[in-house]
Amino acid sequence: MSADLPVPGSTERTRVRRLADKTVVDRNVLNAILDAGLVAHVAVITDGQPYVVSVAYARDGDRVLFHGSTGSRLFRGLATGDSTCLTVTLIDGLVLARSAFESSINYRSVMVLGSCVVLEGDEKDRALRVISDHLLPDRWDDIRPPTKKETAATLVLALSLEECSVKVGEGGPEEAEGDETWPAWGGHVPIREVLGEPVPDELVTDQPVPDYVRKWTR
Repeated sequence: MSADLPVPGSTERTRVRRLADKTVVDRNVLNAILDAGLVAHVAVITDGQPYVVSVAYARDGDRVLFHGSTGSRLFRGLATGDSTCLTVTLIDGLVLARSAFESSINYRSVMVLGSCVVLEGDEKDRALRVISDHLLPDRWDDIRPPTKKETAATLVLALSLEECSVKVGEGGPEEAEGDETWPAWGGHVPIREVLGEPVPDELVTDQPVPDYVRKWTR
């Protein structure tokens, strides 16, 4: 299906105007960024007031899946088809230029525009597993499945990746003219996300940490 979708950043609303050289049009890069992230920020406007909601999500082909409470007025607005903007940003490093103005960060970011659709029935059940598998790989078969009450209380939304943009900043600083001789260190400092040692809760007695958890990496 990706071949039928517009190139990222190709619509008037998604064309990158500021730092356009950081634009990426490769959907493989788009997918890789979404697959690496865990949290997205979703915009909602209710009664003229904008809100930004943090959500756990997963990419499912050419769409993003996320869920929330059916009792949330913000999510109910998304469920009616309100326009939204979803963003995912990964921070890869700090860029140290020889001026504050040119100092920055290295990042990978995705912005998606559109309207959500509500998933129901088998598609909803599958989407909940897709989200779980993205956040907690191989965990689904090891835990209690959702009850009908829990599923009914959960609103699952899908947002198409049809209209989106991708920006990537990487490497060292670009110094302003004349700053090359300023006597300060320049370069970049990578930032890496790592998972710590699993900590058991009070219900664990002699159960070892599952092998699939030991295999998780960031």
